[in-house]
Parts: sequence; C-alpha cells; structure tokens
Amino acid sequence: MDMDIKNAVAAVNTDAQYDEKAKRLLGNKIILSYILVKTVDEFFGMMPEDVVAYIESEPFVSKVLVEPGLTNVEREKDGQRIVGLNTESSEINEGLIRFDIIFYVRMKDGISQVIVNLEAQKGAPSGYHILNRAVFYVSRLISSQKERDFVKMNYNDIRRVYSIWVCMNMDENSMAYVHLTKENILGSYQWEGGLDLLNIVMIGIADELPEHDDSCELHRLLSAVLSMELSVDEKLRIMEREYGIPLDDKMREEVVAMCNLSQGIREKGRAEGEAKSEARFILSMYKKGYSLEQIADVAGKSTEEVEAVIKGKEPVMA
Repeated sequence: MDMDIKNAVAAVNTDAQYDEKAKRLLGNKIILSYILVKTVDEFFGMMPEDVVAYIESEPFVSKVLVEPGLTNVEREKDGQRIVGLNTESSEINEGLIRFDIIFYVRMKDGISQVIVNLEAQKGAPSGYHILNRAVFYVSRLISSQKERDFVKMNYNDIRRVYSIWVCMNMDENSMAYVHLTKENILGSYQWEGGLDLLNIVMIGIADELPEHDDSCELHRLLSAVLSMELSVDEKLRIMEREYGIPLDDKMREEVVAMCNLSQGIREKGRAEGEAKSEARFILSMYKKGYSLEQIADVAGKSTEEVEAVIKGKEPVMA
C-alpha cells in the first residue's frame, strides 16, 4: 500500500477513535444530566445529580441507525412481536450513519417519556446546513416511533423528542432553541395536539474555554470535555472540582485515552503543516531556477527528496 494511503488510513482511524471516545465520555449519565437541566424544560432548575435517576437504562452510543427503515428492529419474545431500537453491531451495517447518542428520559410524573438525541460536531459542516440535518434527525426520531412507541393510529402516544447538537470551533458561544409554533391566519380555533413534540437545541462552543458563570456553565463543561488542547489534569480538575462530577476509573480512562489521541492528532497536524511549508519553499526555489543540489543544501534534504517533492509524487520526508 502506498505510504500516503497508509498515513491517510491511520489518520482517519485516529480521528474515528477520538470521536468515539468523546461520544462515550459525553454519554455518561452525569454529563447528560448537566445537558438536560439546561435544555429540557422539565428539568430546568434541578440539580444534575438528581436528574441522573430519570435517564432510563444505558444510553446507546453509536449504535442506533439513522437511515429510514433501519432505526428499528423486530424481535419475538414469548410468541409476541416486539419492535425496539436497532442496536446491531457496527460491523453488520458498516458505513451507515448512526445517532451519536440516544436515550429515553422518564419525566417527573413517572409516566411520560421523552427521547433525547445528542450529536457532537467538530464544527459547522461546509457541504450542507447543519440545521437541515438536525431537522432530519428530529423527524426520524418522531417517525421511527410508529410500532415501537405507538401503534396503529394512536398518535397521542408519540413521545416528545429532543435533538441536541454540540458544535465545537464556532465563532462564539451560543445556544438556540428551534421548535414548532402556531400562528392563526384566520379565526382563533384551538387545534388540539402537541406543539412541543419536536425540539432542536443548537449549542455552539467557541475555541476559547469560557468562564464558569451562569450563562456559560454548560458551555464551559462541554468545552472542557471535548477540548483537544486541555491536558488530562485540566479536564479532570474542571469536571471534578468545578462541577462535582464523581470520576470513576472508567471515566478517568476515557479522559486519558481522549487526551492521548488528541495529542497524536495535534502532532500529526503540526507535522503536516511543516511538510507543506517545506514543500512550498522547495517549489518556490525550483521555480526561481535553483538547481536540485542548491535546494537540497538549503533545505537540508537529499536531492532525491527534493526531486520527489518537485514531481509531486510524495510529501517531504522528515
């Protein structure tokens, strides 16, 4: 396999591992609870540690498929047909899109539930508008409930859904709530139904770690958890001392693994930047008429390495 291809595969694998570790860290119930108290009206004003008990079972991390027709799976139990979330292993449907994190939350009345989806993004995508994707996801969370959470025409049994998007590397810290509203065009008839069924929360995280105040309390926590710049000790200190998050061995291991991966990604990025800068320098000298020997002498490379850069066959070797 060509060295460039090997490096590209290794880079993709490292990025994928980092993303998976980040999702699993976010998927801890106590961190999800901090998000819920700032985004779901039912839990406004509550202490995050008191919300943990309302999260049912373990959140599904990178397991549930987004694609229409694949979100649910039918099973048979005691001779009865049961429809549930499709949590087949990733190898079976490799390459298909999955919800980052999805979980059920029991409301304080002990009866009703909401479905929450949390998505973590490195930044706003360039190929499409992220809000459009959020609308698609929240719509899938509604439509996939048929035969799973409600049957036949029992539309009053639809669960409320929240799709919460955390976008890093944004220009500013921000938070927006997108939901259904009703506007009377003629008359004032009160149409019955739930305008609160579809809920989207967009959370933008700026590059700089924000101060710990009421307006950015959630942003600081998410910034610390997902940061590729903070050290292990800095992350743990913020989580444990500032937010009172009890850190067991598993969470500590996840933080350490994330930091190790992020260090590798940063180092690779710096090396690539230096290689590109070196290549531009070599090409600039070549265009000005310098010989391979002269360029090699100035750049501290062999003539073979310089020639390879000029021919564009491979990057500058370290």
